[in-house]
Amino acid sequence: MTAILGNPRERTRFLRFMVVGIIGAVIDFSSFNVLSGFFHIPGIISQAVSFTLAIISNFLWNRYWTYPDSRRKPVSSQLIQFTVVSIIGLAIRTPIFVGLEKPFDKLFSYLLPSFSISASKFLNPQFVGHNMALAIAIIVVMLWNFFINRYWTYNDVG
Repeated sequence: MTAILGNPRERTRFLRFMVVGIIGAVIDFSSFNVLSGFFHIPGIISQAVSFTLAIISNFLWNRYWTYPDSRRKPVSSQLIQFTVVSIIGLAIRTPIFVGLEKPFDKLFSYLLPSFSISASKFLNPQFVGHNMALAIAIIVVMLWNFFINRYWTYNDVG
């Protein structure tokens, strides 16, 4: 972490990685909510699909914007490495999401008792609980993804 804070170039990369992560999170949350809210696909499947869509976006943005100087490795090699890191990230994320989904649903059912599922499509205990579980899972996996991708996938940058 001190290498990031102490090195201006690494700090810029980390900030760009975070911007890419925010774009990925928007893709992740929006596709998750469309799949689970509109199409009624179970949360565990919706979060896996939304994760995949976000990863595709993240790879492209990171390859061409965060690490534009990473060109010694072929794009196919980096895509494979990025995908491996992402699949491990999904394996980390899914149990976090599953473990937090029901407790957050219960917590927000208690905290937001005036909202019924039929009263509001988007501001109901299940919606808030699912999104809180997803947010925590995304934060954990973002840290994993940055460090592993920086030192494995994009290790050819100075």
